[in-house]
Amino acid sequence: MKRLVRFDPFFQLTLVCSLTVAAFILGPLVEMILQPSWSGLREALSDKDVVASIRLSVTTSGTAALVSFLVGTPFAYLLARKRFPGKKLLESVVDLPIMIPHPVIGIAILSLAGKNHWLGSFMQQLGIQLMGTVTGIVTVLTFVGLPFYVNTAKTGFEAIPSRLEKVSRSLGASSWQTFFRVTLPLAWRSMLAGLIMCCARAISEFGAVIIVAYHPMIAPVMIYERFTAYGLRYSQPVAVWLIAVCLALFFLLRFVTLPRETKA
Repeated sequence: MKRLVRFDPFFQLTLVCSLTVAAFILGPLVEMILQPSWSGLREALSDKDVVASIRLSVTTSGTAALVSFLVGTPFAYLLARKRFPGKKLLESVVDLPIMIPHPVIGIAILSLAGKNHWLGSFMQQLGIQLMGTVTGIVTVLTFVGLPFYVNTAKTGFEAIPSRLEKVSRSLGASSWQTFFRVTLPLAWRSMLAGLIMCCARAISEFGAVIIVAYHPMIAPVMIYERFTAYGLRYSQPVAVWLIAVCLALFFLLRFVTLPRETKA
């Protein structure tokens, strides 16, 4: 006898919604990738300005992820391990760059680094300038990407039982030794995932960067300029190559974070 299949309305709803979301995300991206001709893609790749903008996007995003790693790791560990007054408020402050409109971020950074502010005046005396520089781009990308690294690394630290660190300390290890010998080997996958998210968020930033540094052009700014000046025909190939670079980096880093199979 054939087994009767019960109609499950809830399952059907989840299936329809899943297909709708997938089509909503993939539809525009697939269409954009398929529209440019191979000759147009080759021409864009042979354009020195396009290559330079993509390279600048990758290097500045990577630098922002590195800065987030250096300053965000101790901060994430503090949030994961310590309880103190105002902790919830501090965690909310970390999430602010996610919610603030991006042009506002650029304006806020320039307000702080301007010559009319004491910090901006001090930076200029040191020869540090943010407006229209690679330093300004890295500053903006670090600002928008840092919350993703901190939150992901914090989750990884919280998943490690604190008793393991206490045992290490009780055996005579210092705080530094405990972190590098116990905590880091257990949390490195979460930290690397945080670097991926930070870099991915940084490489896609446009609104804040265009306020701080229209030149030198990162890839999103060049795509915008070519679209406004020449339309889809000249902006799509650049966008396709940027997507290709992002996918390559994403799959490479995701492959690194895959758990290794253990032999029985």
